[in-house]
Formats: sequence, structure tokens, C-alpha cells
Amino acid sequence: MKSEIGTRGDKLKRDEAIVGVVILLFGAATTLLSLKMPIGTFRMAGTGMFPLCLGIILILLSAIFILKLLFQGKKGQIKKEGSIEFSESSKQLIFFLGAMVLATLFFNRLGYPLTSFLLLVALLRILGIKKWGLSLSISVLTAVGSYFLFVKWLNIPMPKGWIGI
Repeated sequence: MKSEIGTRGDKLKRDEAIVGVVILLFGAATTLLSLKMPIGTFRMAGTGMFPLCLGIILILLSAIFILKLLFQGKKGQIKKEGSIEFSESSKQLIFFLGAMVLATLFFNRLGYPLTSFLLLVALLRILGIKKWGLSLSISVLTAVGSYFLFVKWLNIPMPKGWIGI
């Protein structure tokens, strides 16, 4: 029985490490692609500044996550059903990447404010926040705050989309 639990814990840890590596690679791709756009400076940021910062943050957070998994001892392992956890984390990863791809595809058509709002709602739901009121309020506050930060304060040109903001 103990060896079965240890095997499940090792599989869970391996699956989490794979998810961390995939997100690290996604951050690296975002960073590299953002370097093809004008970066500008922090005072006069170009269109590549925002994805560059997000890519770097993704790389750092996923690296910390992977290092934490590597140095985590057997005591920190969670005893769960391996197949259920793997399928759940696989679904989350696929939905997460799908939401990011859809946001990228519709970014110019929908515009920055609406795309960021919809993306945040989707990601919060994917990550497990089940209360619609909480998801919507966090998404609205974050989308409005980031809009004022990047578009109004830093004067970064973002697509306006069909709502025209």
C-alpha cells in the first residue's frame, strides 16, 4: 500500500513538473516573440513591453514552481488518486493554453479591455474560482486597472476593437 501511494505521489510530482516546464516554455516563447515588437522604454513603452514583462514573469514563476518541486521532500506530497489528479491538471492545462490562444486570436478584433476581461474570467474559472461574482469583480477591476495603467498612464497603444475604448 505504501509503495502505491509513493508511486502516485511521484507521478503527481512528475505531472506537476511537466506543467511547470510547459508554462516556462510558453513564457519563453512570449518573451522571444515580444522582442520582435518595439519595446521602447518604461517612460515611453512600446507594444512589446507588456508581453515582454508577462513572459518574464511567467518564466520566473514557473522556474520557482519547478525548483520548489525539485527540493520538496516526500513529506509535502499530497495523497490523491493519481489518474483523477492527472486528468484534472491536464484539462486545466489544455483549457489554460486554449484560452491564451483564443485571446491572442481575438485580441485585435475585440480590443484590449474586452479581451483582458474575458481572458481573466476564463482563467479564474479554469483555476477553480467557482463564484461568478468573485470572478467577474476580479476581472473587471484587473481589466480596468490594467487599461488605465498601460493605455492611459503609460500611453501604450493597444487595439481598441469594436467597443472603441
